[in-house]
Amino acid sequence: MLFNSYSFLVFFPIVVFAYFLIPKKVRYIWLLVASYYFYMGWNAKYALLLFASTIITYLSGLLLSAKKIRHVTKWKKCIVAVSFISNLSILFFFKYFDFMIVNINRILGALHIKMLTPQFDVLLPVGISFYIFQALSYTMDVYRGEVEAEKNVLKYALFVSFFPQLVAGPIERSKNLLKQVNEEHNFSYERMCQGLMLMTWGYFLKLVIADRIAIFVDHAYSTQTLYDGRYVLLASILFAIQIYCDFAGYSTIAIGAAKVLGFELMENFNCPYFATTVAEFWRRWHISLSTWFRDYLYIPLGGNRKGTIRKYVNTMVVFLVSGLWHGASWTYVVWGGLNGLYQVIGSILAPMKKKIAVRFPKLDRSYGIRAVRMAVTFVLVDFTWIFFRADNFAQVKSVLSRMIHMNQPDLLANGTLFDLGLNKQNFIVLGIALLILLGADIAKYHQIKLHEVILGWNIVLRWSTIMAAITGILVFGIWGSGYQATNFIYFQF
Repeated sequence: MLFNSYSFLVFFPIVVFAYFLIPKKVRYIWLLVASYYFYMGWNAKYALLLFASTIITYLSGLLLSAKKIRHVTKWKKCIVAVSFISNLSILFFFKYFDFMIVNINRILGALHIKMLTPQFDVLLPVGISFYIFQALSYTMDVYRGEVEAEKNVLKYALFVSFFPQLVAGPIERSKNLLKQVNEEHNFSYERMCQGLMLMTWGYFLKLVIADRIAIFVDHAYSTQTLYDGRYVLLASILFAIQIYCDFAGYSTIAIGAAKVLGFELMENFNCPYFATTVAEFWRRWHISLSTWFRDYLYIPLGGNRKGTIRKYVNTMVVFLVSGLWHGASWTYVVWGGLNGLYQVIGSILAPMKKKIAVRFPKLDRSYGIRAVRMAVTFVLVDFTWIFFRADNFAQVKSVLSRMIHMNQPDLLANGTLFDLGLNKQNFIVLGIALLILLGADIAKYHQIKLHEVILGWNIVLRWSTIMAAITGILVFGIWGSGYQATNFIYFQF
């Protein structure tokens, strides 16, 4: 079930209405049933994988907290290892098994050895990378003594499967979400209004901006050899905005939906394209995953505690793994590796940058220099998005080669810009929408919460603004061919 589908617009009000109507003691059971129903809307049988991951990590938590084990380090490490190996094996089979076979066959073919044939034609379960990482974080948190093991299996199952963030995050921690599962949530009109406004903003990002850009980007990337390099360059720039609005749109809808129900999810995006370094970009982009890798991979590897070289190695390991987490393709690994390399180079250059800042303090703090740094960071990040968006290295090569061939002097004069899926009117709508996005991100960057500002207005102005926003989404949103809801990009991960 997609957030931007008609079925969800029926499903969600029913869930909310029933949730606040039934007795508080059984509300978590209702949410658990609703969450599994939500997930089974894609493929019912894959709910068994969600259930399996839940049971494995639930039992691991109980064992780690058992009196005879909690003080025996070697047994605790064995339990954590079993939990991780079991969950990652599920993830590996469905997401990486065929990728492994293909690469082994390439090596065997080069050595003129008979190739392996076992390949499985299975669909990648929606959200498997997200809920497995969320479940594994619980195992580690119990192991470290940061949370108590949850005894109620149904409450724990709700933590793993909570439908607003189940499929594409934010990847929640037991210290936040599981604690809230055990709390009582009373209906709040103010909180409901805040949640619905966040959901409205998320729908704006997805339907008005991301899905509109997707039409142009998909067309440009699929026919890049037919057009001037400027089209491909524009498509690559717009893809950076598309993936931001698509993913941040999902996260915002999820956070808003959870808020309506009384739950507070962690922030997942914080104006990432206002970052002045790639390291800062990753502190602002997909925050739940970045902090997951920091807490459960980078720090256990030694972080920055074991010398400079080890720090650089740990950084590269984290980003290479992050790339592989996103998809079973070497293009994703290169995407992750480039982002890691940027940070290593940034760390190497940090002392020199600090000396320049000390010598020219006013210049370093000037808006002009900050704007240049933002632009450079965007260009570096946007270059890596080419590897993320491309289907294979051949397409990467084709896209980059087309960017070199820019022969047409003016994209607008000959009108061919409007032949790639979006006409002039749609580009005007997109331009206005991007200005709204820019204004909203500037406000957020300065820690101004626009939804709270709007709720502080008088009732006429407040509801006029809200109704205008909803009407704008209904009129200018891209609802898909035949009104078929389009997937969110991160559903494939």
